[in-house]
Amino acid sequence: VASKLLRAVILGPPGSGKGTVCQRIAQNFGLQHLSSGHFLRENLKANTEVGEMARQDLEKGLLVPDHVTTRLMVSELELRSGQHWLLDGFPRTIVQAEALDKICDLDLVISLNIPFETLKDRLSRRWIHPPSGRVYNLDFNPPHVHGIDDITGEPLVQQEDDKPEAVAAKLRRYKDAAKPVIELYKSRGVLHQFSGTETNKIWPYVYTLFSNKITPIQSKEAY
Repeated sequence: VASKLLRAVILGPPGSGKGTVCQRIAQNFGLQHLSSGHFLRENLKANTEVGEMARQDLEKGLLVPDHVTTRLMVSELELRSGQHWLLDGFPRTIVQAEALDKICDLDLVISLNIPFETLKDRLSRRWIHPPSGRVYNLDFNPPHVHGIDDITGEPLVQQEDDKPEAVAAKLRRYKDAAKPVIELYKSRGVLHQFSGTETNKIWPYVYTLFSNKITPIQSKEAY
């Protein structure tokens, strides 16, 4: 296994289990997991210049523009030029992918292909009790009685963002933006697509792919 630094990207829609896969890759192979969402939150909290630029759009309910996201991520990557890393949430668009190209060559791009219905189902499993802020997930922490808050017996509601129609629209937006990015990496021969509905079934294949590029720091059972 070459000692060159590994540059990897993971692509996947909301609800694809991308966060879990990233954690496992980071734990097993010692890669730095660099999440664009995490860096954005840090910059918003610290009121940096790039954080303020992003805030203006977020407050209007808009997506953070490409040039802001790119500036944020490029400066983070420059700080980590001596580390193996895994990018998560960037590049999301072809403009971002072209900006990333200018500063590095990627070795591996993983794309998680999860059926639309599975994603829609996973993402619309969240119900809340607005007065208390209690959040329920029908898979992980369902209420004792369907549709009813455990403590007060009051009805649960679904936020607009979590309703199936809104989730479907969000997934379509993701797909439209990601398509040219996926095509770009496919044409370069660095794209590896994994399909399935369960992270635990996809993981062994992801593990094998990375093992061919970098020596694991612990056995794959460690998750």
